[in-house]
Amino acid sequence: MTVKGKIIKGIAGFYYVHDGHDKVYECKAKGIFRSQGIKPLVGDDVSVEVLSEEESLGNIQEIFPRKNSLIRPASANVDQALVIFAVKEPDPSLNLLDRFLVMMGIQQIPCRICFNKSDLTDPEPLAKIYREAGYEVCCTCTGSGEGVGEVLALLRGKTTVMAGPSGVGKSSMMNRICPEAGAQTGTISEKLRRGRHTTRHTELFCVGQDTYLLDTPGFSSLEVDGISCEELRFYYPELFRLEGQCRFQGCIHGKEPGCAVKAAVEQGSVSRERYGSYLLLYEELKNRKRYK
Repeated sequence: MTVKGKIIKGIAGFYYVHDGHDKVYECKAKGIFRSQGIKPLVGDDVSVEVLSEEESLGNIQEIFPRKNSLIRPASANVDQALVIFAVKEPDPSLNLLDRFLVMMGIQQIPCRICFNKSDLTDPEPLAKIYREAGYEVCCTCTGSGEGVGEVLALLRGKTTVMAGPSGVGKSSMMNRICPEAGAQTGTISEKLRRGRHTTRHTELFCVGQDTYLLDTPGFSSLEVDGISCEELRFYYPELFRLEGQCRFQGCIHGKEPGCAVKAAVEQGSVSRERYGSYLLLYEELKNRKRYK
C-alpha cells in the first residue's frame, strides 16, 4: 500500500509524513536518494510505502518535483513567508526586516509582514512604511488574540514559512493558530531585552485543509547573498516602481544627480528608513564583491 503526503518534520534520519487528513507516518528515506545526493526536506510532497498501518511506519519511495526550496530554513514547496516582528520588546530592527524581505524576493517567495505586540505601542507608523512600499501588513496582539483572524485568512490554502527574530511572539502566534502544536512560549531576557530561542528545529504544522505553517528558529542576523549590489534596487518594490524615471539609465539611487528615488524620499513618498536601509545593504554587497 502506498500513500501520498507531505514531510512535516525530519529528525536524525527519520521523516514524519502527514497524509493530508489526520495520520502521520514515521518514515526512513530509501538509500537511492542518498546515492543521488537528494536530501528530503520539510515541505516535500512524497509517496510513502506503508510498512505498518497500525504502527504508522513507512518508507519514502518518491520525492515529487519541488516548485522551490529554501536553505534557511531548509524547506520545500513554500507558497509564501510570514515574517513577524514585535513593535516593542524587543524593539524592531528594520534593517533586519528588510534583509529578510530581500532574501524572499530573491527566491521569488511572496512575503507578508506581521507586527505583533500591538498592546505595547501603536504599530501603525511601522505598518504604514511597509504598506506604502507594497507589502501586505497585519497588526496583532497574540496575548489578546487581536488580529489573529486576519493572519489565519492569509494562511488559508497555502504552505507558509513563519519567521522572525527571537522573542517577537512566533511561538505565541503558533499556539493561537494551532494550540495542539504545543509550541513552547519563550520569555524575554530582562537583562538583554532580547528573545531566547525557543524553536529548536524546523517543523510543518497542518492548521487546516491544505494549509501548513512552518515554524522556524529565531534569527538575529541575516546575510543577503545571490545578487550583486547593482541588482539590489529590484528587490525594493517602491524603488523598482520608479525604475526608468531617473536622469541616468541604470541609476543605483546613490549620489547620481536627477535621481527619482532621492526626490521621492525628499517628498515623503518613499520611506527615509527604507531608503537608508537600501544604501547600507548596497554598500555591504559592494564591499563583499570587492574583497572576494
